Amino acid sequence: MDEKLDIEVDQSTQQRYKGYDRIMGNISWLLIALVALDIKISPTEGASMVFPAAFSVLLFLYNLNARYGLLSRKYGAIKIFIDLMVFLSFIVAVCWYTGKLTSPFMSLIYLVLMATALTQGRRVTYFMAGLAVTSYLLLASAEFRELNYYLTHIIELFPFMLIAHLGAMLAGESEAARSEVERLSLTDEVTGINNMRNFFLLAEVQEKLAIRYIRPFAVCMIDADNLKKINDQYGHFAGTKLIQHVAGMITANIRGSDFCARYGGDEFVIMFNEAGKQDVVCAVERIITGMSSAPFDFEGQKILTTLSAGLAGYPDDGGDVRAIMARADESMYVSKRTGKNRLTVFSEDMYGESFGKHGDVSR
Repeated sequence: MDEKLDIEVDQSTQQRYKGYDRIMGNISWLLIALVALDIKISPTEGASMVFPAAFSVLLFLYNLNARYGLLSRKYGAIKIFIDLMVFLSFIVAVCWYTGKLTSPFMSLIYLVLMATALTQGRRVTYFMAGLAVTSYLLLASAEFRELNYYLTHIIELFPFMLIAHLGAMLAGESEAARSEVERLSLTDEVTGINNMRNFFLLAEVQEKLAIRYIRPFAVCMIDADNLKKINDQYGHFAGTKLIQHVAGMITANIRGSDFCARYGGDEFVIMFNEAGKQDVVCAVERIITGMSSAPFDFEGQKILTTLSAGLAGYPDDGGDVRAIMARADESMYVSKRTGKNRLTVFSEDMYGESFGKHGDVSR
């Protein structure tokens, strides 16, 4: 399960950095446009404006390569960091030829710091702030003036550190909030395991691998017996405790490469990766046996219940995950019809039995 979750996280991260990459591209064009505008309207003539123009051309070529060339489809924190370093170098170089500390482009360093805070995390943000301060001192030391001139401009260093610190804090809060929203969108709020949305995302990956490399997988549907009876006797909070207990029993008895989800109500689904249905019978029976022998505590009372399970496998019982789930679901209802607290492995012989497909089964 951890490997499949990593795949989903990687995909989500790639999408996020793809968005950051577009922002970096927009910042590049903005910087080039601002310098071009300054060259156009600046009264300064001579060789001093040749260098900003040359720097703009270099940034233009870099941006073309980063957005449309060899680096166009490489998204990640390292590429964004390189972009930010290029931006800072560009701004400092342009400032050197357009007034140094009095350059109209000095304030663009704040833009680099905020972009760093939003995309790189706290440590890199502080590092970039240190580079910004160093760049400021470099520009200040280019001309020797009175001491008061330098003392006055020292105060201007504090906004760099303040913006970097506040930006890093806000970015940390934003990242924590984003992670929490992502977690809630992928997990069941009652049990903390996968919801069905995430289950199908993970199952789709496994299905493609199974088809491509001719690998088996098995799906188990599990339903808690007598949930209605427990709700009626002890209340719905006891039913919620039962559902959590089932989830805990399942996760404790499957491999890290397998994954499960709450299908709905008190019904759960497990996907066993790279294993046929006969290979995982023992694992499912451990879950059923463990549940029937381990009561859960609710308000000082020990409540014992059982599970009914159905098992089906790819490729014997279907050609995709949903077909295998349907077979496993049919098998689970067979378990309920034949006494509960048991596992039924799907086979065509089930249809020859005297009981119906689903029937009126009390949960």
